[in-house]
Amino acid sequence: MIDTGFLITSFVTLFVIVDPIGLTPVFLALTQGMSPARRRSVGLRACFTAAGLLALFAAFGEAVLGFVGISMAAFRVAGGALLFLTALDMLFERRTKRREDQGNEDDIDDPSVFPMAMPLIAGPGSIATVILLAGQRPDIEGFTMVIAVMLAVLAVVALMFLSSGLFEKLLGKTGINVISRLLGMLLAALSVQFVLDGLRDFGFAS
Repeated sequence: MIDTGFLITSFVTLFVIVDPIGLTPVFLALTQGMSPARRRSVGLRACFTAAGLLALFAAFGEAVLGFVGISMAAFRVAGGALLFLTALDMLFERRTKRREDQGNEDDIDDPSVFPMAMPLIAGPGSIATVILLAGQRPDIEGFTMVIAVMLAVLAVVALMFLSSGLFEKLLGKTGINVISRLLGMLLAALSVQFVLDGLRDFGFAS
C-alpha cells in the first residue's frame, strides 16, 4: 500500500530544498544571450543530469562518497567553493563578456552540468535529503517512492526553466542585468553558507 503521508512529506521537503521557483531567475541569468532552443536544451540537460545524480545517491547513499573517501562535509565545502566562482562570474558579467568574445553559440559556456545540475539542483542539500528519505524506507517500495518524488520535483524545475523566456521578455535586458548582479550576491552568500556548514560538520565553526 502506498504511504501517502511519506510521499507528501518527501515532496514538500525536496521541493523546498531544490526551490524550483528560486532557481528560475538563476537559470535565466546563466543562460542570458542564448537562443530559446539552446536555453531549452540546457534546461532539460540540467534536469536529466540532476535526476541521474540524485537517483545514484538515493540508491547508494553515502557509500558513493565513502567509496572515494569523501565526506558529506567535504562535499559541502567543495560545492560552496565552486559556486562562489560562479557567483563572481555573475557579479562581474564575465560570462556575458566571454559570450560576446566567442560569438559562435556552440562555443558559449554550457552551464547545464555545472553549476545548474550540480550544485544548484543536485547540491549538498538535495543529495542529503534523498539519502535521508531513502534511509527512512530502506526497501524497494520506499526507494521507488523517493525516485518518483524526485522526478516530480525535477519536472516542476524543467517546466519553470522552459517558461523562463516569458520572464526574460517581461524583465528586458536591463532587468536581467540587475537580477544577475543581485543573484550573484545571493549565490555568493549561499556558497559561503555551504562552506560554513561543511566546516561546522568538521568542528571548525559553530
